[in-house]
Amino acid sequence: QVQLVESGGGSVQAGGSLRLSCAASGYTGSIACMSWFRQVPGLGREGVASICHSDSTYYADSVKGRFTISRENAKNTLYLQMNSLKPEDTAMYYCAARTAYGDYWHVASSYGYWGQGTQVSVSS
Repeated sequence: QVQLVESGGGSVQAGGSLRLSCAASGYTGSIACMSWFRQVPGLGREGVASICHSDSTYYADSVKGRFTISRENAKNTLYLQMNSLKPEDTAMYYCAARTAYGDYWHVASSYGYWGQGTQVSVSS
C-alpha cells in the first residue's frame, strides 16, 4: 500500500504562484509514475502533469510553460510548481501514483493510489 498526502494549496490572485507537495509513504518502491490531477465540481479528473522513474515528464497543453512537475526521491515527495496562475486553474488538485509505466498518464482510472486533495483557488 502507498499513502499520499498533498499540501500547499491556497488562494492567490491571477498571475501568482503556488507550489504543491505530495508526500508518499508505505511501499513507495512499487511506484512507477506519479501525477497531478485536478477536478472541478461536476467534471471528471483532468490530468495536469506526470513524472516517471525515467524522469520523463508529461503536461496537459493547458499548463505547459506554466507548471513544472518534479520529485525529490530522498524525501519521497512530489512537487508541482505553478506559475502564472489563471482563474481557470481553480480546482481541487490530487496527487496520484501507479505501479505501471505507459503513455496513458492522463487516464485517472490507471492510478491505484490517490491523495485526499488540496484546493487551489485563483481570483481575477
